[in-house]
Amino acid sequence: MDYLETLKAIFIDGHRYQYMIQGLGFSVGVTLFSAVFGIVVGVLLALLRLSKFKQIAIIYIDLIRGTPAVVQLLILANIVFASFRDMPIFLISGIAFGINSSAYVAEIIRAGIEGLDKGQMEAARALGMNYKISMKEVIMPQAIRKILPALVSEFITLLKETSIVGFIGGVDLLRSASIITSQTYRGVEPLLMVGLIYLILVGIFTKIMRHVEKGLKTA
Repeated sequence: MDYLETLKAIFIDGHRYQYMIQGLGFSVGVTLFSAVFGIVVGVLLALLRLSKFKQIAIIYIDLIRGTPAVVQLLILANIVFASFRDMPIFLISGIAFGINSSAYVAEIIRAGIEGLDKGQMEAARALGMNYKISMKEVIMPQAIRKILPALVSEFITLLKETSIVGFIGGVDLLRSASIITSQTYRGVEPLLMVGLIYLILVGIFTKIMRHVEKGLKTA
């Protein structure tokens, strides 16, 4: 009971749990924004990677995959968007993580497309479809079924990577724990709470994606 009182004093008193709620909303929001951004750009990069302009995509992918996400985040915040002082940290973070994720998504999609039987494209073209329609109607749907587990892993990685937005002042889950610690001088409980929240989120997203994957396989 004494420890429950301690937890109450840490999280409930002073409405400090609201920091966690705010951090949770920020982390999930940035993750979803970045995931959409990363998939859109990743698809374009994958198609570019398979075209005669593949060298451009290779340079981009190698550059992004070869540098830490925190470095990319700091460069975007302090150099690229330095003159845009009113630009929300949420948007800067979303773009930074989206750019980082797009390089990995591009390679996942490329591997999925190249892993398909080449006869699929030839059959589609033989039926009178042009390259664009063949990719949209025949190749991409089959590739998505194959790469979905890898995309789920990338999404989970993206969720956990949002914990570094505190470097540019974003109030994510980890930053909210630091705020509570500074007010209560209790460092263990807020960090354990953040870890528990991330564990629950990963479990929820994994379960949802498994249902989606199962639905695609039976479709």
